[in-house]
Amino acid sequence: MNDNFEYLFAPNSVAIIGASDNPNKIGGRPIHFLRKYGFRGDVYPVNPGRQMVQGYRAYSDILDVPSVPDSVVIAVGTDAVADQVERCAQMGVRAAVLMSSGFGELGEKGRARERRLVEIANASGMRLMGPNCQGTANFSNGTILNFSTMFTDVAAQDGPIGIVSQSGAASVMPFALLRQAGLGVRYVIATGNDADLGACAMAEAVARDEDIKLILVYLEQISEPHRLASAARIAKERGAYIVVLKSGGSTKGASAAASHTGAVVGNEAAIDAFLARSGIWRARDIQDFILAAPLYLSDRPVGAGRSVAMSHSGAVAVMTADLAEREGLELADLADETKTRLTAILPDFGTAHNPLDTTAAVLSDPTMFPRVLSAIGLDSQADTVMVSVPMAGPGYDLETFADAAAEFVRTQNKPMVLSAPQPNVRAVFSARDIPVYATEADAIRALQQYTKHQQLRAALRESRVIEPIMGLPRGLQDEHRSLSLISDHGVPVVENILCNSPDEAVTAFHELGNVPVVVKGCAASIPHKSEHDLVYLHIRSTDDARRAAESCFAALKDMGITKPQVLVAKMVKGEHEIALGATVDAKLGPLVMIADGGTLVELRKDAVTLLAPFTAKQAREALARLRIAPLFQGYRGKPPLDVQALAEAAVALGDFAAGSRESLISVDINPVMVMPSGEGVLAVDAVVELNQ
Repeated sequence: MNDNFEYLFAPNSVAIIGASDNPNKIGGRPIHFLRKYGFRGDVYPVNPGRQMVQGYRAYSDILDVPSVPDSVVIAVGTDAVADQVERCAQMGVRAAVLMSSGFGELGEKGRARERRLVEIANASGMRLMGPNCQGTANFSNGTILNFSTMFTDVAAQDGPIGIVSQSGAASVMPFALLRQAGLGVRYVIATGNDADLGACAMAEAVARDEDIKLILVYLEQISEPHRLASAARIAKERGAYIVVLKSGGSTKGASAAASHTGAVVGNEAAIDAFLARSGIWRARDIQDFILAAPLYLSDRPVGAGRSVAMSHSGAVAVMTADLAEREGLELADLADETKTRLTAILPDFGTAHNPLDTTAAVLSDPTMFPRVLSAIGLDSQADTVMVSVPMAGPGYDLETFADAAAEFVRTQNKPMVLSAPQPNVRAVFSARDIPVYATEADAIRALQQYTKHQQLRAALRESRVIEPIMGLPRGLQDEHRSLSLISDHGVPVVENILCNSPDEAVTAFHELGNVPVVVKGCAASIPHKSEHDLVYLHIRSTDDARRAAESCFAALKDMGITKPQVLVAKMVKGEHEIALGATVDAKLGPLVMIADGGTLVELRKDAVTLLAPFTAKQAREALARLRIAPLFQGYRGKPPLDVQALAEAAVALGDFAAGSRESLISVDINPVMVMPSGEGVLAVDAVVELNQ
């Protein structure tokens, strides 16, 4: 079915059902805004009680308007909405904005009414936005089908930014902040309940606008991830960016009885993995949402992401270095040639290393600033530049400084930001299209976000196609079957033997080489054996193997297991224990968790999540984000760990999850013993659960 976006964003005619002559009422504001912002199409107010509404002829019924409107705003009471939707569908209207509330936001009864509205509309090819929505606004042509008072208080201006939000307030807050920063916004779209055309679909539509360079999307839920991913692909192809602010974190799924993975991964980690896979930056708060906007609009390459910071204050230079380290912004190591050039330019008490302290000598020599920039521009290590002007006044040739900054950006094509607490200083640089911030912290956060976002997108690769795995078993698998399943699909596992009697356990002990073994009770219904005293470690003799097996068999029988078994496996000691896990999110797909392992995995929650399938390189990059990552390189006499083997095991698990996505519920592998570099990894315990 056609989405009919053109009728929402660029209609030739609009009808407003529930039109009000009062521009301060919900049914009156869209009419007021259409006129205020220069909409050139026909406007048809529908109000049976009036002949004129805000200077337009009014009609008593939508069926009475002289031609079929391209789009309709419905702003009537809840009980009257269905009838009006039906009339619009009967008339051949292509799109409607339902501002009325009282539907899905009130619970299942409201959702049922919502579904009925969509059925009525879609049967005739009409698409709906809402209900319970604030509406759309396109400031390029004055199509303001929206009732926000923000457009009364904050002057709108068309620009290369689009805002899409499931919340009305969260659509106009960034609008106001961007306008205060002097940036124009074309689209402000608040979709409400997303019953039909939702926020992800709207983001995809906005991404197709060639003039849009930045799309800000506020989400409380991701109902159509494939459309958001499509929006990201479309945007990336033409050099535009998407930033998402996602709220409403959920712990749904964490109580899955057999799965530690569900408890550690959670919904938010799954969303993080999906957004990263799509090349979308996830903002932490409303400030992050808009902070880097000027950098996105400039769209200059960040290279390897190394930055040079400069100020005429030594204290600010030191604080800048501290802030950069805290935010993860890498400061460049300047080349010796660059340091030599800078030493020749700066006074003896200046600092010719990064961050640069140009000192107050810039007051007496206005050529110093442009010469310093020229020296930096010649250094291949300098990918981005941050300039701090903590104070300025008489004697500071700001115009010359700003001209030099603009010339540097133009000729070097490198991103630059400026921080200055004085508005007049910021204004001089902003007039030359240099992104400006009041504090060093904001400037660094913006530059770090823009840098990391570019690097995230540059690392995107086409996903491998994983064929479905056929013939999988059903239900919760015991440990032996779980280890066999993951081993068959590339995850290295400890050597183990399944036994049906104490005698077989003794035989297994001998077959494994009479080395220390572990004896464990094995039953699908008891996935977490240590909680039931079903694990015996460091078994070194025939008698110990028999006694451990007899204890496990007795305990299993006492627990009602009709066919008890034990698993005998070699004792394996690694340098560190890691947990691997996999789940399948109903909307986002197969996910793999890599975490600091052991019995405290759920408490530590030192974990990263990847959307499967992925590469070993992506797995290594994810491992580097763990808090325990420094251990991988060796620590206090401990050898470096086999990170490559661990990454390859994670890839194998991801491929298994992708291939079994239609039936897989979860995989827990804990622990995976990680050996010294070059010696591999071994999974020593696993639980696989599939659909019944």
